[in-house]
Amino acid sequence: MAGARVKFLSVVGFSLICLKMVASTKTAPEIPTIDQAYSKISNSITVEWATVPGATSYLLTAKDGNTVVETMVANSPGTVTGLKAATLYQITIRSISPAGRSQASPPKQAKTVLAAPILQVSSPSSDSILVQWEAVYMAIGFSVSIMQANGLGRIWKENTTNTSLTFTSLDSGTLYTIKAYAWNANGTPGDDSTCNQRTSPGTPANIQVSFDSGALKASVSWAPTEGAFNYTVMALSDSSRLSCSTTFSSCIIYSLQCGTKYLISVSASNDAGSSRSTSAVTLKTVACAPGRVAIQEDPPGHLSVAWSNVDLGDYYVAFVKSDDGLEVHCNTSLTQCNFLSECGFTYFISVFAYNKAGQSPLGDVFNYTTAPCCPSDINPVLVSSDRVEIVWSPVRGAELYETKAVDGFNVVECNDTAPACTLSALECDTKYNITVYSFSEVRGSNTSCTSQFITTAPCSPEIKNISKDDFSMINVRWQSTNDEATYTVTAQGEKGLHQCTSTGESCILGGLPCGSVFSVTAVAETPAGRSLPSYSVPLETAPCCSASLTVTQVTQSVINVSWTVGTGALTYVTVLQSHTGQSKCHTHQNYCLLGCITCGINYTVAVKAVSATGLTADCAYQSYSSSACCPLGVKLYRLGPNGIRIHWQASRGSANYSTDLYGSKGIFTCAPSAGLSFCDVTEIPCGDVYTVMVSPVAETGLKLTFCPKKIYSVTCSGSTLGMVIYRGKRNVE
Repeated sequence: MAGARVKFLSVVGFSLICLKMVASTKTAPEIPTIDQAYSKISNSITVEWATVPGATSYLLTAKDGNTVVETMVANSPGTVTGLKAATLYQITIRSISPAGRSQASPPKQAKTVLAAPILQVSSPSSDSILVQWEAVYMAIGFSVSIMQANGLGRIWKENTTNTSLTFTSLDSGTLYTIKAYAWNANGTPGDDSTCNQRTSPGTPANIQVSFDSGALKASVSWAPTEGAFNYTVMALSDSSRLSCSTTFSSCIIYSLQCGTKYLISVSASNDAGSSRSTSAVTLKTVACAPGRVAIQEDPPGHLSVAWSNVDLGDYYVAFVKSDDGLEVHCNTSLTQCNFLSECGFTYFISVFAYNKAGQSPLGDVFNYTTAPCCPSDINPVLVSSDRVEIVWSPVRGAELYETKAVDGFNVVECNDTAPACTLSALECDTKYNITVYSFSEVRGSNTSCTSQFITTAPCSPEIKNISKDDFSMINVRWQSTNDEATYTVTAQGEKGLHQCTSTGESCILGGLPCGSVFSVTAVAETPAGRSLPSYSVPLETAPCCSASLTVTQVTQSVINVSWTVGTGALTYVTVLQSHTGQSKCHTHQNYCLLGCITCGINYTVAVKAVSATGLTADCAYQSYSSSACCPLGVKLYRLGPNGIRIHWQASRGSANYSTDLYGSKGIFTCAPSAGLSFCDVTEIPCGDVYTVMVSPVAETGLKLTFCPKKIYSVTCSGSTLGMVIYRGKRNVE
């Protein structure tokens, strides 16, 4: 490997030696000759020369004092760049070939042209362009030309020694191309400078303003302006400055103030500047909503709405809407309106100002609630001695009702949300002035409500005494403080109801049934109503007398007095009275046995009914004659084989008698003729034992059976006349 590397290096070295030997055998190219050198651009000089054979490139050299600028070019012509304007340079050229470079050519002088002016252009108006520049070294004049950038139209060209020039009578909003150059004393033009400038747009025309009163905005439109990139709308007032910008031909200005006069103008703008503003268009916005709204209701039923005057307001409209949906309004150039109002309504009130621009914005909406209506159909549904219950129909706007009852110095009140009130703790038989006031939280009480008089029912009478007169009439007396009252006394018992009436302080109850217990009350009545009943007083009538009275002679000295039970009677007292004395019994039964009766005497029988409380009723007075006395000395005499005479001794007084014979073979009866003390029985069988009883006969025909009986035996032997054998005495009936 080491041997190969040495061999390679040897070959390379040999090749380089050969090349050096070949090059050294060639000559440099010829020196070029400059035909001409000139400058068309201020920073360069162009050189023309004849081509040198074998030359592959050329080296141009421009020398200005110590400044040398070289440029390598391939062929003629060639240009040296990077030079200073309006400067005289020594220009030389060298040809270059592979064999080397030639010597510099003889110098040739050439001067660079003037520098191009640096332009500053603007459009001071829509029909002019101002061109300005700084002074150019060695320049004695300038040439400036202008034409539309689109190549249409004419070309304006101006020469000047100044450093500014204004082109006028141009088209607004049009893009122009401006070219300028300077020349020197020889008239040689320098570099030109080109730029584009647009004229500012013209003033927009045909301005239209549309005002939206509801949104407080204005829509401004205009005819499009040539060359305008943007439009600005200005709205100026004494206190504000509003604007809007757009690229279109309309724009909306928001947030306008009510009651304000605006001057509206439009200007167009582009990259050259802005146009003059249009002549201002006056815009009067809608008036502001009226303030200091005052609402009064005086007198009730008349609503007055007043407000303050506002700027730009031509006239006013006040709207009043009630809470039932009904709306009224008034149109006036003044600052007040009057409306009719009704009780119990809430009115919503708004006031608008109007002008040619329209309706003012909605201001505050006021509400005014009128006093609630007064109840008009107050109806007392219950009037008592100490209480009045009244009702009425609900009224509009009332949240609460205040009821007052006044009787001079005393006031009774009740408050309730219901259309009813019960006034209690009132004085009886008193006239009250009662008023029902309606109340609402917003407006308070309606104090214009009318009142009405209501008199309470009379006071309850107090029964002082119940007495009974000689004719069994019940006289009831009471005490009361009522004026002109009618009193009704009621006796209520199991057997019915009994009443009497009077305007005084007593009345008589008649026809009350006997043996009854009653509860007696008194009630006063006036046109205002009825009082409560008085406290009841018990009343008991005398017991009823028996419906019938029966006197029965039990024995000659004992009678039985019986009667039917009367209502209310608990016991009875029976009295048997005669000139000889009195017999009496007190029993709870319906009969009584009275002894020690003398036969044949006239008596008076009286029965008195007695109640449980001791009330008595003299019920019966009846004459009664006791029965005749039983005869004495009763004897039997034979009148023949079949005849018997019964003889007796009559007692005091006159009486009729009846004779009865009771035997096994029959009963035989005989009755004596009036005034006689014997009677005969014929055809009586002998040989029998008879029970003989002679009894007095009462006036009613009733045969008394309590006289003693005697037994006689009637034999069939012996004389047909004479006594009958007496066998004994029987008291058996």
